[in-house]
Amino acid sequence: MAKILIVDDEPDIRALICRYAKHEGYDTAEASDGLEAVLMCRNEDFDVIIMDAMMPELDGFSACKKIRETKDIPVIMLSARGEEYDKLFGFETGADDYVVKPFSPRELMARIKVVISRHSKAETNVIKAGGIEIDTLGRVVCIDGKRTELTAKEYELLLYLIKNTGIVLTREQIMEAVWGYEYYSADRTVDWHIKQLRSHIGKCRNNIVTVRGVGYKFESKE
Repeated sequence: MAKILIVDDEPDIRALICRYAKHEGYDTAEASDGLEAVLMCRNEDFDVIIMDAMMPELDGFSACKKIRETKDIPVIMLSARGEEYDKLFGFETGADDYVVKPFSPRELMARIKVVISRHSKAETNVIKAGGIEIDTLGRVVCIDGKRTELTAKEYELLLYLIKNTGIVLTREQIMEAVWGYEYYSADRTVDWHIKQLRSHIGKCRNNIVTVRGVGYKFESKE
C-alpha cells in the first residue's frame, strides 16, 4: 500500500485529500507546515508528498528542496498561484508535478497515481545496498545520498560485487566479469582496484570483505 504525506496548513484541505486518498486505498500521514514535513521525512519513508507551496514556519518550495537533500520522494506541489513563473520555480526546486488551487480531488488522485507509477519505474534502475546507491542508467554512485566519483573499472567492479552480495568471488571470477579476459597478474590487478575502490566509498569500504586465500565478497551492512 502506497503511503502519502499530505502537507498543508489548512486542516480542511488535508481532510479532503485524506478522504479521497483513503478511498483509493492509500495510507496517509499529515503535516501542518514544511518544517514538520521535513522532520517526518527524516524518520519515515513516503511514496509521494502532496505539498502546499505557501505555509508558515517553512514554505513548500524550501521544504521540498530540504527533503530532496536526503530522500528521493516525488512531490506534487499545491498552490493558489498558477502563473508560469511559479510553476517553473516549483519544478526547479524538485517538484514532480504542480496543481493549482482550487483543484479537483479526483484529478489529484489521478496525478498521484501517475507520479507513483513513474517513480517506481525509475527505481528499477537503482540498486541500493549497505548505504550505497547505484543509478545504473546514469552510472552514478552515491554514498549516503552524496555522489562519489569512480573510474569506469571501479564502477563495474562495485556493481559486480553488489549484484553478487553475500557470494565469495575469486579474483579470477572478478577478472573475467569486469575485465573480460584472463590476465597473468589477476591477483595484483584486482587487489589494486579493490584498494582504490575502498578509498573512494568512505565508510562503506568495510562492506567489501577480503576472504583470505580466495577473493572478495560484498556484505550489505545496513
